[in-house]
Amino acid sequence: MSYWEIAILSVVLAVDAFSVAAAAAPACSRRWGPLRMAGAFGAFQAGMPVLGGLFGTWLVNRVGDCDHWVAFGLLEIIGVKILIDAFVAVRRGEEAKPRKGDPSRGLPLLGMAVATSIDAFGAGIALAAARANMWVAAATIGLVCALLTLLGARLGTAAGKHLGRKAEVIGGLVLMALGVKMLF
Repeated sequence: MSYWEIAILSVVLAVDAFSVAAAAAPACSRRWGPLRMAGAFGAFQAGMPVLGGLFGTWLVNRVGDCDHWVAFGLLEIIGVKILIDAFVAVRRGEEAKPRKGDPSRGLPLLGMAVATSIDAFGAGIALAAARANMWVAAATIGLVCALLTLLGARLGTAAGKHLGRKAEVIGGLVLMALGVKMLF
């Protein structure tokens, strides 16, 4: 994968962190909440591809010539999962609602960081299958996620209302397009 493809993947993986930060920001400390979310989300987004890549390296050694199909399949699965999650949430009428207390602290922060980075684990497997430089990818993914989380938190509820689910749908479609590109 080229650096630009990794950058696009990074943005796609960070869309849910952007949306969660935008939705949670009104209930957070105005000064430190966005920074805590950006740090936690970015760290988890950077770490999960490495963990996925370790598993993916083992897997690539087992599948050999089919590695591009494995990368394609994983990116398609992740993209479809993002689309399904967005459409199910819209159908249920769910828009992220602020919680009582500061969600940028303790277990709520940990839960949000893990939840927004699970897709990055699968992307790490796909990155390993594509033989991408895992350290460059992880650093890029973590940095982009931290920046978009900070931006999402700063934009607050307006971004969540106007872009939330639409941004996730676009992100899922872009991820699926990257998967198709892996075949060529």
